Amino acid sequence: MNKRERTAFGFQAGDVLAGKYEVLDLLGSGWEGEVYQVREIATAIDRAVKIFFPHRMKRKNVLKWYAQKLHKLRSCPMVIQYQTQDTLLFEGEELPFLVSEFVEGPLLKDFLSQQPGKRLTPYAGLHLLYALAKGMESIHHLRDYHGDLHPGNIIVCRQGIAFDLKLLDLYHWSAPKTENIQDDVCDLIRIFYDIIGGSPRYKYQPEFVKMICCGLKRSLILKKFKTAGQLRQYIELIEI
Repeated sequence: MNKRERTAFGFQAGDVLAGKYEVLDLLGSGWEGEVYQVREIATAIDRAVKIFFPHRMKRKNVLKWYAQKLHKLRSCPMVIQYQTQDTLLFEGEELPFLVSEFVEGPLLKDFLSQQPGKRLTPYAGLHLLYALAKGMESIHHLRDYHGDLHPGNIIVCRQGIAFDLKLLDLYHWSAPKTENIQDDVCDLIRIFYDIIGGSPRYKYQPEFVKMICCGLKRSLILKKFKTAGQLRQYIELIEI
């Protein structure tokens, strides 16, 4: 395989990156690269590092854009906090990577697999949707967006009276547009629809679910909810 077309680095627990970070575990792999849980050797603090595949780095400003977006959204509770960027030498090639806070908790898709029937009740799903909408509201307020919301990009940090969630892999290839924010809203509704059972259970869902999901018709969703803030307000006033 051409080293610039690799789809995995294969770092193992105990490997040291850039002389500063000891690898603890592989957290995930995607289109752009891999994310590892590491321990900062100088401080013994756990961090997360995202290492980009070389063939995905053709646009040299990728790391700069990614870091700037995370910094812009640093006040948003659902956004993982950016720390710094660094470079490691791998098979004779310099690989840039981002360092951010490490957040514990399962991905939403894995969290669901542990639930009865591999889904949430409509009421638990509504609480999770509310947490998502409230978190996305702060991002939309800054005229920015996520761009790729799905159960594989959401970490469930805590579940109790309310959900505590964090977002992974914010999309960063283009300047924010109204359409991007609308896409986020539709993705939120789709997540809600899926986590409570999706198509097989939709006709059995209570009326408040159908009032939110609008049959997943984009035009109807956006007529009712143009932003995550409007969705959050609707949920606060809903009668169950």
